[in-house]
Amino acid sequence: MSASQATEHANTRKDTVMLIQPYLFFDGRCEEALDFYKKALGAEVEMTLRFKDSPVPPSGEGCAGSVDPEKVMHTSFRIGDTVVMASDGHCAGKPEFKGISLSLTVADKAAADRAFTALVDGGEVQMPLGETFFSPAFGMVSDRFGVTWMIMATPG
Repeated sequence: MSASQATEHANTRKDTVMLIQPYLFFDGRCEEALDFYKKALGAEVEMTLRFKDSPVPPSGEGCAGSVDPEKVMHTSFRIGDTVVMASDGHCAGKPEFKGISLSLTVADKAAADRAFTALVDGGEVQMPLGETFFSPAFGMVSDRFGVTWMIMATPG
C-alpha cells in the first residue's frame, strides 16, 4: 500500500486513525537543513510558518518570546512518499537527535550510494555503505545536523 493509499484508507476510518510522522527540531538551523535536504534528497517543502506569521502572539514561553521572527516555527517537507515536519525549536544552535534514526529505503544500490554520499557531506559515517545479508547496499551516516540516517537499497 502506498503512502497516499494508506492516507486515503485512514481518512475513511477517522475513529481509528493513527499516524506517526518524524518531527525534527533543528534548534535554529531549520532553514539550513531544508536547503540541505532539498539538494541532498530532493526534498520538497510543502509549507513553512515563521514565528512572525503566527496567528497567536508569542507568550514568552520557550523560545517564542526571544526568537528571531524569521526563524521557522513549523514546516513540513516531503522526501519521497514521507512527510517530515520540523522547526527551529528553541534556537540555541545545538540540535540533538539522540536515540532515533531515520531509515531511507531507495530503489537500488546506485540510489543508495547517491543518498549516502549526499548526506555524509559535512557529516560522519557511522557504518560504511556496503552489501549485507538483507540489502545490496546498507549504511549509516550522521548528517551535518546530527540526524542519523540508515540508507538501504531494496533487495534485487
